[in-house]
Amino acid sequence: GPGFQPPEGGFGWVVVFAATWCNGSIFGIQNSFGILYVMLQGDLSGSGEKDPTLEFKTALVGALAMGMIFFCSPIVSIFTDRIGCRTTAASGAAIAFIGLLSSSFTKSLEVRYFTYGILFGCGSSFAFQPSLVILGHYFKRRLGLANGIVAGGSCLFSMSLPFFLKTIGSSIGLAHTFQVLSAFMFIQILLSLTFRPILQPSCDSYHDRQDKLASRNMKQQCGSQMRKYFNMRVFRRQTYRIWAFGIATAVLGYFVPYVHLIKYVEEEFKENEKDWILLVCLGATSGLGRLVSGRIGDCIPGLKKIFLQVASFMLLGLMCMMIPQCQAFEGVIVVCLFLGLCDGFFITIMAPIAFELVGPMQASQAIGYLLGLMAIPMTAGPPIAGYLHDYFGNYYLAFYLAGVPPIIGGLVLSVVPLIHQRMLKKQQMDSGKDKMLVSEAVLNGELLPGCPATEAHV
Repeated sequence: GPGFQPPEGGFGWVVVFAATWCNGSIFGIQNSFGILYVMLQGDLSGSGEKDPTLEFKTALVGALAMGMIFFCSPIVSIFTDRIGCRTTAASGAAIAFIGLLSSSFTKSLEVRYFTYGILFGCGSSFAFQPSLVILGHYFKRRLGLANGIVAGGSCLFSMSLPFFLKTIGSSIGLAHTFQVLSAFMFIQILLSLTFRPILQPSCDSYHDRQDKLASRNMKQQCGSQMRKYFNMRVFRRQTYRIWAFGIATAVLGYFVPYVHLIKYVEEEFKENEKDWILLVCLGATSGLGRLVSGRIGDCIPGLKKIFLQVASFMLLGLMCMMIPQCQAFEGVIVVCLFLGLCDGFFITIMAPIAFELVGPMQASQAIGYLLGLMAIPMTAGPPIAGYLHDYFGNYYLAFYLAGVPPIIGGLVLSVVPLIHQRMLKKQQMDSGKDKMLVSEAVLNGELLPGCPATEAHV
């Protein structure tokens, strides 16, 4: 365990390809929801019913799916550590496939809350998170590069799916579009089989845990299991708590443009032929940002990587506020280019920062808890924007308010490296605290996250 070195390549590049397909298919569909949003409204308005809260209700379909990805993440961390990345990812892709396929057999918005919002969202969560964790088994020195390739390559989906959905949606209809999208998740079921952990538990440590568990009663064993798989130790770190709170605050306005931008340009500029270009621009510059930030992140030491997220959130908030100021469709395109760039920097650098904050042994749960904290604000943002549109009759206030949380979140994140430096200075002055930190690191466990263990660490 302690002497293990990742291969930094080899079969790891196959894993990178599978993770790229996973990220691309999931977030390509999620980020293209603006197209599906218009199609859903057209499907409902065709029934002749006039609902004054239609914007709110339709936005909730996509917001639920995105929110469930993050809401399920703490549970996914448990499954990832317990049964491994491969089984967890394959099962999640199967659930997401069922959710998309079943969405094609109903026209009820309420049923699609379950099939698309819940099933597809939960399945995506179980498929997505192991694709982040498994990279730590094959890469260490090149982890930022691997994350950048996965995140950047997945943006090819975000670039092509809006045009693809716009083309086939008008030809085959909404129901068959869901069926076509389900094929992406079926392929992911097969690709998830490559997520094989390569660091296995040592025989001595396994037998030691067996002997200790045998000497305990059922209550003690259950408590040990709960402490391992609902381990809240990451929240003892002040830097992690502040980082997680800052990101959870920032994402309240993060998903609003992806859901409402297409409908906004149709209302404001009467543009319904080239509106898909906006999502293509978001995907293109997001891919560029992910590739660039992966390499930049490898060059920036320690927690100074957080300043990339600070800059991306501040710029993202400003760009959201600029959308209502655009006087032409071309102006919105320019704003989308910057929004995509911010998205790329934020997403790619998230996993490397988690490894820096809590170490590789707790990275899985750190990522899981973070994504879980993001769930509620991520889900609430688009429906709130839809409600503001229903109330005021336009999207102006919705986009102005969507820019405020990212700016606040960026300001919160900016203090994390400063607090970390202060803590390091205190540790250098206090040798006793330094020894306690070393002993705590030993207790973190012998396995990388995502490597299935049969017994709890005691």
